Amino acid sequence: MSAEALPHIIGYEFARRELFEEALTHPSALVPERRRHRCRTPVKRSYERLEFLGDRVLGLVVADHLWRRFAGEPEGDLTRRHTHLVRRQALVRVAEAIGLGRYLVLSRAEAAAGAAGNPGILADACEALIAAIYLDGGFEAASAFVQRFWEPLIEEMEEPPRDPKTALQEWAQARGLALPAYELMATSGPDHAPLFTVMASVASGDRASATASSKRIAEAKAAALLLDRLTAER
Repeated sequence: MSAEALPHIIGYEFARRELFEEALTHPSALVPERRRHRCRTPVKRSYERLEFLGDRVLGLVVADHLWRRFAGEPEGDLTRRHTHLVRRQALVRVAEAIGLGRYLVLSRAEAAAGAAGNPGILADACEALIAAIYLDGGFEAASAFVQRFWEPLIEEMEEPPRDPKTALQEWAQARGLALPAYELMATSGPDHAPLFTVMASVASGDRASATASSKRIAEAKAAALLLDRLTAER
């Protein structure tokens, strides 16, 4: 399906066409003979770099919106809301709402394997699209997109969601597994603004890591990522 329809669906027209195409391009499409597949011009990069930026832009936009909207809530409640809204399941819901999978540029093999419906790919491409909008139109454009398509998710959230660590613990206990473990993997950044990378793991061998400005928030993010992975796989 032609990607020309997507800007109308998301309510944003790109001035820099190359950013739009990059956001839709899966790494598999960069094999030389596939580079021109479904693209007017050759795409030199996949969405992976944009995905990295989009994750951070989404986090900032959601944090800013929650801080303003729930002015009376403490930091802990805002953190739980934020974690819920930036996790993979939220990204997949938005990607499905705009039909993003129909517009992805994939190799023939990946397309045949159903990659357009893969939750991980949809989430990554959605983050890349956010970054592309941010680079093309600035923070206000990215914020408008996120607020428009994340609003239904926020409306569903009458109360702050459960703590991800508690949810992961309940998942493990329901399967007779030991309590989840959290390990500090690295500390980086300047002394006045350190970043902590924490890995969450369960006895089944599954694990996920996340980085945040405090160990507690990093643990919560890692727990949410791991729970997403576990519930998607089973």
